[in-house]
Amino acid sequence: NYPTPHDIVAHLDKYIIGQAKAKKSVAIALRNRWRRQQVDAQIREEIMPNNIIMIGPTGVGKTEIARRLADLARAPFIKVEASKFTEVGYVGRDVESMVRDLVDIGVNMVKQEKSRELEDKAAENTEEQLLDLLLGPMPRVESADIEQEAEAQRRFGNTREKFRQMLKAGKLEEREVEIDAPQSQYPVVEIFSPMGMEELGVNFQEMFSGLMPKKTRRRKMTVANARRFLQSEELNKLINMDDVIAEAMQRVQEAGIIFVDEIDKIVSDSNKTGPDVSREGVQRDILPIVEGCGVTTKYGMVKTDHILFIAAGAFHGTKPSDLIPELQGRFPIRVEL
Repeated sequence: NYPTPHDIVAHLDKYIIGQAKAKKSVAIALRNRWRRQQVDAQIREEIMPNNIIMIGPTGVGKTEIARRLADLARAPFIKVEASKFTEVGYVGRDVESMVRDLVDIGVNMVKQEKSRELEDKAAENTEEQLLDLLLGPMPRVESADIEQEAEAQRRFGNTREKFRQMLKAGKLEEREVEIDAPQSQYPVVEIFSPMGMEELGVNFQEMFSGLMPKKTRRRKMTVANARRFLQSEELNKLINMDDVIAEAMQRVQEAGIIFVDEIDKIVSDSNKTGPDVSREGVQRDILPIVEGCGVTTKYGMVKTDHILFIAAGAFHGTKPSDLIPELQGRFPIRVEL
């Protein structure tokens, strides 16, 4: 039930006036992502995405097209600004961080989908936990008589059912219960990671907090707050993160879309001389990612061969032919707005 190019253009028409050519190119590129998934695996590897470059003055709707595409993509989608990146070796974000951010978006996307699937199961488990907290364990029967024990069990079961009905009706929302909640640990010493390690997805704070045992403390809260807390804990237990990461990596590699805005800001001005840290060097760094390479993320290696790149720029004072020739060749579809 993936939207057709006609549906995509109709959706974009609600927000952006005119620009039929740009909308058509983007719609066909999006639909081709879906079409590629329908063919045999052997042919699928051979079909490369046709990257798009949109050219037009400020205010014509280039960025708005990207923003509205994110609603339709049904795939990991990220919008980045080329002017934020610097050449490898200089202070600033390197271009590979856009792929890492795309993977994070993919993981969150799949996790939310799994959460929706498991919501009912988590709600059931949470209800049982809340009843345990409200009623406590079944009282022990001192008598050894089997009939008395069975009667006590029946009475406790009836009470539990009454409480269940009250819980469902929302009559116990303000009742207070005690739960063991993890204690938030504030580090005594702030850890400064080596330069560039955060770009590799290595968070030293996370690494060291994982080594320390988690402390919990008894907290009083209302049933309404306890339900939210316990349901979140239940979902974390039910979701298999290995499956989530595997599916997210697959989606990013097969259907991911990166929108690179302000690409004209990394075009070198032929009139200027001197070092140009954030311009031609950034183009050279972007080139292998657009061509297809492996990028290391905290979840594993991601291949960018089949990620769709859509670039946009005003090109005021410069022109697309000022981009390095290899990068120009990687954006075969040009649209003027």
